[in-house]
Amino acid sequence: MATLILPCEWIKNWEKSGKLEFVHLCKELTEKTDHGSEIRDIQTALYELCWQVVQGNLKLDLVVSVLGDMMELRDYMPSILADVFSTLDLETAALEEKIKRDHYTQLVGACLFFVPDAILKERLDPETLESLGLIKQAHQFNQKIVKIKTKLFYKQQKFNLLREENEGYAKLITELGQDLSGNITSHLVLESIKSLIGCFNLDPNRVLDIILEVYESRSDQDEFFLSLIKSYMCEPLTLCHILGFKFKFYQEPNEETPKSLYHIAAALLHHHLIELEDLYVHLMPVDATIIEEHKKDISEAKQIARKLVMVVLPSEKSEDKDKEKEKEEEKNDKPPDNQKLGLLEALLRIGDWHHAQRIMDQMPSFYASSHKAIALALCQLVHRTVEPLYRRVGLPKGARGCVIHPLRIKGAPRPAESFEDLRRDTFSMICYLGPHLSHDAILFAKIVRLGKGFMKEYQSDSRSDVKEKMETLLSCFLSIADQVLLPSLSLMECNACMSEELWGLFKLFPYQHRYRLYGQWKNETYTSHPLLVKVKAQTVERAKYIMKRLTKENVKQSGRQIGKLSHSNPTILFDYMLSQIQWYDNLIVPVVDSLKYLTSLNYDVLAYCIIEALANPEKEKMKHDDTTISSWLQSLASLCGAVFRKYPIELAGLLQYVTNQLKAGKSFDLLILKEVVQKMAGIEITDEMTSEQLEAMTGGEQLKAEGGYFGQIRNTKKSSQRLKDVLLDHELALPLCLLMAQQRNGVVFLEGGEKHLKLVGHLYDQCHDTLVQFGGFLASNLSTEDYIKRVPSIDILCNQFHTPHDAAFFLSRPMYAHQILSRYDELKKAEKGNRQQQKAHKYVAACEQVMTPVHEAVVSLHPARVWDDLRPQFYATFWSLTMYDLAVPHSAYEREVNKLKVQIRAIEENPEIPMNKKKKEKERCTALQEKLQEEEKKQLEHVQRVLHRLKLEKDNWLLAKSTKNETITKFLQLCLFPRCIFSSIDAVYCARFVELVHQQKTPNFCTLLCYDRVFSAIIYTVASCTENESHRYGRFLCCMLETVTRWHSDRATYEKECVNYPGFLTIFRATGFDGGNKADQLDYENFRHVVHKWHYMLTKASVHCLETGDYTHIRNILIVLTKILPCYPKVLNLGQALECRVHKICLEEKDKRPDLYALAMGYSGRLKGQKVHMVPENEFHHKEQPARSSTPANQQNGPGSTGKPATSTSKTEEGTSEDGDRGKDKSQGTTKPVNKANSAAVKVTTSNGNGALNSTKAVKERDDKEKSGKEKKEKKEKTPGSTPETKAENRREKQRDERAGKEERVAREGKEKTPKADREKLKAEEKASKDDKAKAGNGEPMEPPRERDAIKESKSKEKGDRIAVAGSLKSPVPRLESAESERDHKRRKLDSHASPSHSSSVKDNSNEPKESTSKHHANYNSVTRSKSREREMEKKDSDNTQGRSKEKKEEKDRKERKRDHALNELETSLESKRRKDENGMNSSKNSKSASPSCDSPLSVEKEKIKRPKSSSKEKAESVKPERTSSGGKKESRHDKSEKKEKRDSSGGKEEKKHHKSSDKHR
Repeated sequence: MATLILPCEWIKNWEKSGKLEFVHLCKELTEKTDHGSEIRDIQTALYELCWQVVQGNLKLDLVVSVLGDMMELRDYMPSILADVFSTLDLETAALEEKIKRDHYTQLVGACLFFVPDAILKERLDPETLESLGLIKQAHQFNQKIVKIKTKLFYKQQKFNLLREENEGYAKLITELGQDLSGNITSHLVLESIKSLIGCFNLDPNRVLDIILEVYESRSDQDEFFLSLIKSYMCEPLTLCHILGFKFKFYQEPNEETPKSLYHIAAALLHHHLIELEDLYVHLMPVDATIIEEHKKDISEAKQIARKLVMVVLPSEKSEDKDKEKEKEEEKNDKPPDNQKLGLLEALLRIGDWHHAQRIMDQMPSFYASSHKAIALALCQLVHRTVEPLYRRVGLPKGARGCVIHPLRIKGAPRPAESFEDLRRDTFSMICYLGPHLSHDAILFAKIVRLGKGFMKEYQSDSRSDVKEKMETLLSCFLSIADQVLLPSLSLMECNACMSEELWGLFKLFPYQHRYRLYGQWKNETYTSHPLLVKVKAQTVERAKYIMKRLTKENVKQSGRQIGKLSHSNPTILFDYMLSQIQWYDNLIVPVVDSLKYLTSLNYDVLAYCIIEALANPEKEKMKHDDTTISSWLQSLASLCGAVFRKYPIELAGLLQYVTNQLKAGKSFDLLILKEVVQKMAGIEITDEMTSEQLEAMTGGEQLKAEGGYFGQIRNTKKSSQRLKDVLLDHELALPLCLLMAQQRNGVVFLEGGEKHLKLVGHLYDQCHDTLVQFGGFLASNLSTEDYIKRVPSIDILCNQFHTPHDAAFFLSRPMYAHQILSRYDELKKAEKGNRQQQKAHKYVAACEQVMTPVHEAVVSLHPARVWDDLRPQFYATFWSLTMYDLAVPHSAYEREVNKLKVQIRAIEENPEIPMNKKKKEKERCTALQEKLQEEEKKQLEHVQRVLHRLKLEKDNWLLAKSTKNETITKFLQLCLFPRCIFSSIDAVYCARFVELVHQQKTPNFCTLLCYDRVFSAIIYTVASCTENESHRYGRFLCCMLETVTRWHSDRATYEKECVNYPGFLTIFRATGFDGGNKADQLDYENFRHVVHKWHYMLTKASVHCLETGDYTHIRNILIVLTKILPCYPKVLNLGQALECRVHKICLEEKDKRPDLYALAMGYSGRLKGQKVHMVPENEFHHKEQPARSSTPANQQNGPGSTGKPATSTSKTEEGTSEDGDRGKDKSQGTTKPVNKANSAAVKVTTSNGNGALNSTKAVKERDDKEKSGKEKKEKKEKTPGSTPETKAENRREKQRDERAGKEERVAREGKEKTPKADREKLKAEEKASKDDKAKAGNGEPMEPPRERDAIKESKSKEKGDRIAVAGSLKSPVPRLESAESERDHKRRKLDSHASPSHSSSVKDNSNEPKESTSKHHANYNSVTRSKSREREMEKKDSDNTQGRSKEKKEEKDRKERKRDHALNELETSLESKRRKDENGMNSSKNSKSASPSCDSPLSVEKEKIKRPKSSSKEKAESVKPERTSSGGKKESRHDKSEKKEKRDSSGGKEEKKHHKSSDKHR
């Protein structure tokens, strides 16, 4: 080799400059254009450099780095360097210096990484290769080289050269490759082949192989070659072996089987020249490998899905990426083709479905179709099959479509001409496609359109003979939808058109079928295929990404992303979104707004997903404290309302779900119905309405919409129409109403169980509110015909469907209104008369026609005895009317009209609004204004007609066969109480109805008694209410109190609205009402006393509820008190008592029950604000009676008595009515002492009008006795029992008792001589004298005999007897327990003995509440105690002087009583006879009834005889409290007596006491 000596300076200064100089030289050499000299020069330069290394002049690592750089200059540099190494190899091998050889070896070894091994193996010596480690042994390597060379160059192939001649094969190929377009047939060519075989001794198998080879290259000539092969070789196995060898040749790695081979194999299979089983064994890979591969794909997909869901740390992410790269590199080494899939594709291309199906059956589901080529081939085959049918029924009008010609191959699937033909092959082909129909969107659309065509035919064809076939086809289409269409949609890239196309088919299915499909799609489809597993994971990841960034500000952008994602995989997306909404309810608004880009199918899927989320069995519908509904359920309910209102989603499924839940006795999900109706129809249900809203709700529909709701919900016309249509189409309107009405009462029993009482009450309220809301929606949206057609009559509703009466009338009420109006319109058209009177008569006639069947129907709702007092007409009238019928809310109409006027002005003054918009808004406001005014006018006319009708009806409303008390009781039980807690408007209606009945001067209706019964016993009513019912009950009481307060506040108003009204009569004459006698009426001042009594009773009940400690009692009474705050309390001391008790509740409940604390604090604050409006008791009513002569002394009763009538007539009348009431109480199962605390009857004695007859002397005597009795009592309280004065007093009492005993013996002797009737009357007189003595001993004033005589004389002069209003008030709910009543009874005795109070004409002693309240709340007011002590100290001094005068007066009274004894006997006997004559018929008639109005005097006397012991007990109890010393001590002693009474007393004893106390004064 020519050497180019490198300069020595380069070698010496190699690192500094030599290296750069050498590199620069090499670059110049490589850039030369003369290729020959260029390579030589480079070789020389490299050789010189390497030689310097061998010599040891340069370091190895320095040279290797330069050589590495040189290799990059040109592609041929490694080869040049290998040549240099080859030269050096020979040279160093000849050298004796071993170190140089080592340097060489080290140099070559260092250069191995940039010089390929193969080049070195070609050019280096084997010994050198061995030393470098490139080969194992040089000897073996040499032998191998020899063998290869021998084989390549010297060995001869075994050809049958002796027999076969190459010319024959050449001619054979020429023969097969000729042009076949002419008249050449396979038969002619076969003859030629035979000649060639014979002539050239060709091997027949080799000839067959050549024929197949030529066929493979000319695969378009199927007909020719197939007939040639069939004629040439009819043995399938030989043909299979030759094809098998051909396939085996391509089974090496990186080999690709040609498609032409697959084609000829498919063609031979199709023409049955070979069998699939014979060929299948020659194909690779084996089935086991395919199954393993499929499993591996699924596991990988699941792993990917898990990774997407898991939280991955950054370090782990980088490791995962490295592993994925390695896997991708491995995949780059292609495995051999899957020959089975190649053959399958070829079979599908030629239309051999039979063999293709058999191959696909050998593989896992959808494995074959997951390969795009196969899927497309199968799609093409389906295209050809469905083409004729699609052209006939599926092609849209105006569309031409691409014409696809059917396959003309014999044995290919036949094209379908009818739907029945699809069952032959098409359905099975589509099912094998599965989710991979996504590759061909056009075929997807075709199949969907075929489905639509079928559904139209299915719905129109009702022939019974084809019904079975149609049902089978329907199930086939449903299977296709489940297995193919929905999974394919999941794999399509957000194709909204396909989604809408699919909805065109799905909307023809009933929702049950659709939801079944969605359920399969969501819960099962995504696990069936690796691709779908990945898609699900990617969808969830994308959904998370969007939801994290969703806000109110970016709703539009996020909405578009949600829309894109939902087109393909709505179930996965909505499932995630709903799970987020259940956690974060603030997402509801942005989510609802972002759903506007969804397709119709997606909306339907959303409805299904919501129902599935609601029905999730793993979720608890209650919070952990078991007192409230879970927040997730509330969030979903809110979402339902918002989504179903805003978007056109079908509601049937959701409503049916709620219905099914109600059937199962579960009412939690009524929350959903409530929200849906509220949002879609704009009907709100809330008990927190303001008075203005409530007033607006009593008007027409327009006024309700404008002023009745909190939120002005507009544009509900379309959504409410949709809701109505769904309810009517699926017949859900009435079932939902009936189920809610039944479930409302069933909540406590079916759902109550061990649940918290608060939750049960909440569920009850929810059920009730939803019923009211839903019923209101039906009434306002259903047409008259639809409503009447669906709601059955009232008796069927109650008796057959067991609907509660209040709910049944609530549902029927709109129907009656519709029917009356329609009938009224008919009558108006029939007779054209415009006069107002004629119209009113026609309206009354219309009402009679409509309501007469109702009157007959309601009779079956209650026992026959109910109708003795209430007429069915009155009952039906009460339940069928509404506030709309009774009054026009003029102020509400005016308020809304003014609002609209303000709006119009604001629009005109706003310069920013465009003119056209201004015009539209003004037109809208003006139109609304006109509508409201028209509606007001219409309602006014209607109310006038209704009032005219009521005026005509009122005389027949109440029969009063029983007592007035019975009548009022039935009215309260059956009408007032059930309806006043039904809704807020009904609460107002009930109060206004009572006022209306009073204003109409309805006969036999006692307004006073009704109000008294309402106010006097609210404890059990309040305790039995739920939270919402408490709001309504409070509103009812507030409206009642408003009326009472109006009468109480102004004498003129009272005289105008109450005086001369039968409702305020205190006495009814036997001959009927004459209306002119003022003595029969309750005067204004006495009415004020009664109102004070009612206020006291309300306070007593409220304090009782607050003191119970029970959650329900306290919550309900606080709600009621808050509602009635405008009208109560008005009296200062009552307000203070309440304030003190509520303050205590605030302190007790602050940390225990925060909801009670909040209620109490709210009420306490508002109560303090009302203090400025409260007045002292003496301003509320006059505590002292202004005209004492108008009331006889016998009205000054003890607190335990019920008042003393002055005549025997009134005595017997009252006694019997009280007995009747008591009998009724017992039948109701409650024991209730009839004392002042509980009795509600305003009883007035007959002496009201005759007080002027009493002499002034009698009045003076009575005053003196009152004073002396008071002083004596106070003296007893102040002096201890051990003093001489008390001992002397005790001795005097003993003497008086002895005298009384003598008088009794004398009376008994006289009784034996008198007739029986006189004896009984005498008994009464003796009893009265006994009681007088007892009263004298107790310091109570007695009735002077002269005064009694004067009264009796005046009574005997009257022409007609008067009957006192009798009977104690009985509420439909149970009263206080007997022990509590006794305690109150005694407490009032104690309080009334403390100081004398005014006399009242009201039988219940309206003076009692004033005195008793001040004493009852003594512990709250220390001022009263200190005053009483001062009073006692002042009176101690006067005791000694007054004691003697008292004894003298008592002696004198007794003598006068004896003197008048004979006169009394005579008068009483005469009166009793007259009474018998007058009332004999009444007593005989009414003695058969359950609660008679009167008995004979004999029965009264018998009652007296039965109870001789109770009066003595009562006396003893009335004496005991008088001996306490002061306020504080009295209270403690009183507590002890209460405990004793609780142990000893019972209901029966208490009733006896009541009778005894009333008998005492007869």
